[in-house]
Order: sequence, then C-alpha cells, then structure tokens
Amino acid sequence: MIRIANISKSYGNKKVLNDISSNFEQGKVYGIVGENGAGKTTLFRCIAGLESYTGDISCDKPPLKNRLGLLTSEPYYLNKITGEEYIYVLTDARKIQFRSLHERNIFQLPLKEYVSNYSTSMKKKLALTAVLLQENDYFILDEPYNGIDLESSIILSHIIHRLKETGKTILISSHIFSTLKDCCDQILVLEAGQIRKMVEKENFQELEEEMRRKVLLKDIDKLIKG
Repeated sequence: MIRIANISKSYGNKKVLNDISSNFEQGKVYGIVGENGAGKTTLFRCIAGLESYTGDISCDKPPLKNRLGLLTSEPYYLNKITGEEYIYVLTDARKIQFRSLHERNIFQLPLKEYVSNYSTSMKKKLALTAVLLQENDYFILDEPYNGIDLESSIILSHIIHRLKETGKTILISSHIFSTLKDCCDQILVLEAGQIRKMVEKENFQELEEEMRRKVLLKDIDKLIKG
C-alpha cells in the first residue's frame, strides 16, 4: 500500500497540489484523470521522490523509492546508450540478475542499437521493459499508452492485469478513457490540484458520460463550419 497524506506542492506562487490524501492498496489499479495542468504528473513525481512537497508519503515496504517503478510520459535516454545497456543500468541498480535478456524482450526491440535511433513507440516500450524487469512492488505509469501501436497496447493492458494479479499497486494516468475502464478498480478525478471525486468501477460509465458532456460544452462550431 502507498499512503499519501495532506500532500501540497507549489512552484513559486502557483499551488499545483493542494492537500491531497489517499490510500492506494495492494493488488489494485488506480486511474488518475484530469485536464492538462490538473497536477497528475506532479503528484506522480512527488510519490516517486523527484519533487519536494509538504505532507507525508509512506508505504508498507519502505523505502518506497527502492520498490517503485516509474514510467514517465516521455522517457529520457542518454545519447550513446543501447537498449540493452539501458535495461542493465536499471536492473543492476536493484541488483536484479537474469539469465537471458533475449527471452524477456517481448516487444522484440533491437536492443543492440542506440536508443537514439528508436521510434517514440520503441522508446516507451524499452522504458516499460526495464521498469518491469526491476521487479518492483509499486508502479506509476504516466500516459503509458501514448505513442504505442495497437498490438503493444493490448500487451500493455494484459501486463497491467497481470501485475494486479500478482499483488502489485499500480497508479496510471491516461487520456484514453477506455484503457482506464478496462484496467482500473478506482479512478481519481483531479481538478486544480485537488481530488474532486473518487469513482468506483461500477460508476465508470457515468464518469465517462460526465467527462464527455464537459468536453462537448466547448464550441467546436468555432473551428468547423458547415
């Protein structure tokens, strides 16, 4: 379990997170939704220990940073590093060893090539592979479906379900609501740095309709004329 209590974060005079509290239980998947600027990525970075904040973040298997796998929306890579080297850097940091990386390469990535030659989709799949091979107990997946192909999206959804079955705690953000409906046990709606509501699985359809109505309030006729 990950526990966050009264988390607040400001950049100068701008408050991005405002007194957020929640518990994320073992063996469950939590979706985080909200408009751009609502605070999703900042919340993830705070949990991962990449940002300073006020409040408290704890887990049942401390230290959290040693058991947390973070997949950022745009993974960063050094210019002259191969896919294979990148995976070994991340797994060696956790003292994880395995016999054959080739057998673990389910996305069939060209691991001997420089990551700088990878497409956006390949970079996202490489980062996901490395995070999974770290054998983490907690996972934060920030927009994991962005930029990947349909086949990889299907594989990713099965991976998330499998992580849940093995008792992991997963936090995921996505602008593709159908992926959250399929994977999540609960969805948290962030607005202006606060949790506006927490929605259980049986009410996902209602939330989707609410979000659709909100989007359609925008006057698209200003852009499209008959």
